[in-house]
Amino acid sequence: MKTATLATALAISLSTALTAVSANADTARVYIPEGRADAIRIVDAVTGQDVGRIVGTEAVHGLAGSPNSRYLVAGSYMEIDRDDATEMSKPAAVSDDEHAAHHSKPKKALGPSDAGVSLLSVIDAATGDLLRKIEVPGAVHHVAISPDGRFAVSTHPSSDGISVADLDNFELVAWIPTGSMPNYAVFGTNPGIVYISNAGNGTVSEVDLELGIVRRNMIAGEAPEHLTMSSDGGMLFVADADIGRIVEIDLSTGRDVRTFEIGGEIHGLDLSEDQAHLMVAAKETDRIVSIDLRSGNIVDAVLSPAPYHLTTIPGTGSIFVSSRDEPKVWIVDGKTLTATKEIPIEGEGHQMVALSK
Repeated sequence: MKTATLATALAISLSTALTAVSANADTARVYIPEGRADAIRIVDAVTGQDVGRIVGTEAVHGLAGSPNSRYLVAGSYMEIDRDDATEMSKPAAVSDDEHAAHHSKPKKALGPSDAGVSLLSVIDAATGDLLRKIEVPGAVHHVAISPDGRFAVSTHPSSDGISVADLDNFELVAWIPTGSMPNYAVFGTNPGIVYISNAGNGTVSEVDLELGIVRRNMIAGEAPEHLTMSSDGGMLFVADADIGRIVEIDLSTGRDVRTFEIGGEIHGLDLSEDQAHLMVAAKETDRIVSIDLRSGNIVDAVLSPAPYHLTTIPGTGSIFVSSRDEPKVWIVDGKTLTATKEIPIEGEGHQMVALSK
């Protein structure tokens, strides 16, 4: 985790802007966080052509979007000094008076008292404009937006909990302890329920956002990280990352119904658009893996080096896969598992978001 000096971080924060957008606004896009490059790259979902870049999103790792939200929410894995956070949270496009009004009312402190401070950047997905920065307790790993577009949930591994931001008023509204080292967040069909993997204790927490509580914990291997959910909200797929295993949990019972052995350390996963296959990035063994969920058959192909984050791109038959070791993203044919193009990026590609026109 990085810690910003005020001068460096403030300069980055206030320089946030969308640069070089040349694509038609109706073009389906993929947003690629570039980690230590402090930016989000925007590419055409079909061709991979670079169409723009949002700069000034500090150490962005988690990124979320939703068809029912006009926003992207980017989470920073960089903590800043608490005394500097209020000034740094002012976007360049917001006036001093507006910012002062936003911070005029005393706020109840949320999160652990010893937690550091990080920032969520709320971005207009259509224009790339930075609308607000929200202070959250501790470095942000991954982010999810609720299906109704109302809430953004962030995981905070160093603080053992999640934060909940209301996207109607850009306010942090809740802190909910989950388990040791919460890693990933995913919603099903219910906007009030979010599922959180706890990499430090081998569980997935089912969290009720309205009540602000964990309703149940489900055993999910040894070190659960990335998650993906079936479109009907019934099945949860968990990457038991360190030992290279996928755990499939039936949410009606909270129990695992199948496991799939991949081998080596794994990372990202996502379902194919038709829900028939689960795609997995086998980082340690340099493979892209496809699991047929009807038959259980597993096929793979070489993808090197170190396939990392993975996102299905609706309407294209392809998936985007980033490399942990090199600054690039592959476009991979979902059926043949063949890489059809490489997209150069800066930094490293983290939690990618695909939004249709």
